[in-house]
Amino acid sequence: MVMLIQTPPEGIYDELFDQDNRVRPSCRMLEDWLIHSDEDLLAEKRREADVLFQRLGITFNVYGEDQGADRLIPFDLIPRVISAADWQRLQSGLRQRVQALNRFLFDIYHDFDIIRAGVINAEQVFANPQYQPGMQNLKLPRNLYSHIAGIDLIRHNDGDFYVLEDNLRCPSGVSYMLENRRMMMRLFPELFAQAPVAPVEHYPALLGETLRAASLKPNPTVVVLTPGRFNSAYFEHAFLARQMGIELVEGADLFVSQNKVFMKTTIGPQQVDVIYRRIDDDFLDPLAGNPDSMLGVPGLYAAYRNGHVVLANAMGTGVADDKSIYPYVPDMIRFYLGEEPILKNVPTWQCRKPKDLQYVLDNLQDLVVKETQGAGGYGMLIGPKASKKELNHFRSLLKARPDNYIGQPTLSLSTCPTFVEEGVAPRHLDLRPFVLSGKKVQMVPGGLTRVALKAGSLVVNSSQGGGTKDTWVLEDDQC
Repeated sequence: MVMLIQTPPEGIYDELFDQDNRVRPSCRMLEDWLIHSDEDLLAEKRREADVLFQRLGITFNVYGEDQGADRLIPFDLIPRVISAADWQRLQSGLRQRVQALNRFLFDIYHDFDIIRAGVINAEQVFANPQYQPGMQNLKLPRNLYSHIAGIDLIRHNDGDFYVLEDNLRCPSGVSYMLENRRMMMRLFPELFAQAPVAPVEHYPALLGETLRAASLKPNPTVVVLTPGRFNSAYFEHAFLARQMGIELVEGADLFVSQNKVFMKTTIGPQQVDVIYRRIDDDFLDPLAGNPDSMLGVPGLYAAYRNGHVVLANAMGTGVADDKSIYPYVPDMIRFYLGEEPILKNVPTWQCRKPKDLQYVLDNLQDLVVKETQGAGGYGMLIGPKASKKELNHFRSLLKARPDNYIGQPTLSLSTCPTFVEEGVAPRHLDLRPFVLSGKKVQMVPGGLTRVALKAGSLVVNSSQGGGTKDTWVLEDDQC
């Protein structure tokens, strides 16, 4: 029998228990399963999952590690449950947010209305390293820039979901969402007969539909462009290409002729209409970006400028997911859509502003400080858990490059029961839903749940020791 050996931390929103330590209605089935499960059996199932993930090649590697070996992302057997009512609100908020972000991207490359209106400072847009001046006045099909967005959410101790950051360039992790579901259905098929869990396996079909809709041509040829097998997300690139039934290509598999992109095949060149690129802007074309890049395609930028190929996501989308632009997204929603934001932002101090910088310096021990271009949990300070040496180091960084940082309060990420060495215990987690923009905005229910496996840790990134869970959105809360 598995006992819940740890109660949720006081003052933290727990997704299994409410503030009175009663099981939430949407999780009654989950609690019943845990109580009647054998701990040794769960441990055996976890070992089986590790073997299967290793066999399938579901691994990642951490850049900079000496061994350079691929590692398994730890998979937790206990699913995270989201009620139908919560998902309905999340879905509406995500759709609203991504629509506003796409409107913003179109605006800053065409009309500049939001800058003229004084909502956002021109310097924060035009001086942003991710801004691409060559994208100005370029007409894109359906005026779409971010076809695939990954929006990171956390649940605070007030029970509300907050957007932590927007990922609009090459958001990763959806393959783990899909494989986590497959693994749970393989290991515990009986659970899916007991709970009305919304399906996610149709994501590749929705992604394929979105990519085809990115082109105005009938029956466009779509490919996935990968940096290659040494990339940390290569498994995902290959997985998605296989699931969509399209070609996985590297830069050397493509060439440009007369401003059109072609793929080398055994029966001769085939024109490519849409590229789902998993390569950063600067490496896409050595003639227009990094001249030393061996990952991209010479001449690709010219073909793109001439409208003969579509890139998903578009070049220059990174300016909208910069952490210094993040505080303005609620204003974007009001400005472009005339609506109040459904999802909340985390309060943010922009260190480029002298008053904000001073506040962050004065309260560093209580705040989280992030690089505006940072990702993967790197370049970040969690003040309450930092040593005196780390605090002093970040003070010097902030004073040297204040524009490179933002400060935020240390939020109380919600917890969820997780199977760890000492049994079943609460661990902090976040959620990354994937939002697809084509002829319409759509998504599968849920997303990738990342969980911090260390007790008390708030860092969920796999590169920092985090794991993943299956995410169950209930189709009916009366279960």
